[in-house]
Amino acid sequence: MSPRTYLLAAGAFTVGTSGYIISGLLPQVSRELQVSPAAAGQLVTAFAIAYAIASPLLAAATGRWERKRLVITALLVSAVGNALSAIAPSYELLLVARVIAALGAAAFTPTATAVGTTINPPERRGRAVAVVFGGLTLALIVGVPAGGLLGPSLGYQGVFWLVAAASVVAAVVSVFGLPRVAAPPAVRLRERFAVLADVRVRLVLGMTVLACLSAFSVFTYSSSLLAKTADLHGGVISLMLLGYGAGGAIGNALGGRLTDRFGSRTPLLWSVTFFVAILATLPFTAVTAVSAGVVFFLWGLATWSVNPPIQNWLIELAPTTSGLLLSVNASAIYLGVGLSGVVGGLVISSWGVLVLPPIAAAVAALSFVLLVLAGRRGTEPVGEPEAELVPA
Repeated sequence: MSPRTYLLAAGAFTVGTSGYIISGLLPQVSRELQVSPAAAGQLVTAFAIAYAIASPLLAAATGRWERKRLVITALLVSAVGNALSAIAPSYELLLVARVIAALGAAAFTPTATAVGTTINPPERRGRAVAVVFGGLTLALIVGVPAGGLLGPSLGYQGVFWLVAAASVVAAVVSVFGLPRVAAPPAVRLRERFAVLADVRVRLVLGMTVLACLSAFSVFTYSSSLLAKTADLHGGVISLMLLGYGAGGAIGNALGGRLTDRFGSRTPLLWSVTFFVAILATLPFTAVTAVSAGVVFFLWGLATWSVNPPIQNWLIELAPTTSGLLLSVNASAIYLGVGLSGVVGGLVISSWGVLVLPPIAAAVAALSFVLLVLAGRRGTEPVGEPEAELVPA
């Protein structure tokens, strides 16, 4: 494993924190800008929607950029977005600033993933993807609680300044630490998006949407669920979520290693099966603090072990346009996350929170069906291998 991969993971941590940390700052934003909590929550939605829309468009627009240059530029755009978030005098300008930060994240994550696979040998590609996504996992574990802890002392503006500074540091380190990576071969815009016509690609992307929808619909309402099943509240629930994050970090790393050893499809089959079983039984297993802690750890492990093999599978399917596919997959992730709150809310309001995990398990089972269908259609790649290293 190239040590430079960890520089990409550090960048992923900064842009991931940029997206996640706002959730812990919403009460302060609501109070200081005198907007309703619901309006403050739209800052999260704006970031997610901007990311989902912009990621494939930016991948196409920057297709001929040298990859190191693109990584550094994306980090600096993220820094600008967070700096503007810190000085925005109104809710409307803060909304614009969050969109700018999302553009940086949308350009960075798929590019960093592709670079990570390029600077490592093919037999380490799964682990390289896991390392980069490990930065995002750490951002999920740290981002929300960090916002809640630092906000009272620094104000939400100070927290955004910290994230902006971290993005600048990551960009500077990348200048000296990353090698130059040539852009993929020139491909016309129509040809770049033509890969989406491949049935296997659409099935894998659909699986991403459904898996994220099922996972985050339950995760979003986990506090309400644990209060109902195990009578847990406050700090104890935070410990459960911390256990989920720890399981996610381990699952992400394990998914990368299993992908390198067994390929993409076998680890996915086992991970999704495990994932479905956990969600289906969650109301009956998370009934005490101890059992809930174990279940949430295993749930995080199963959920985040899915990422490396999916990313690797897309790279295998379309090496020539893998950067675009990874960006579209990132959009699929955010689409699933965005839908999760709406779907979860509808289920809870209609049937109650205890019904949510089984319904989420059914959605995850559908993603399993898409996985099987995609696997039966062969493994032949759509294009030729992507960029090679060029001298610095």
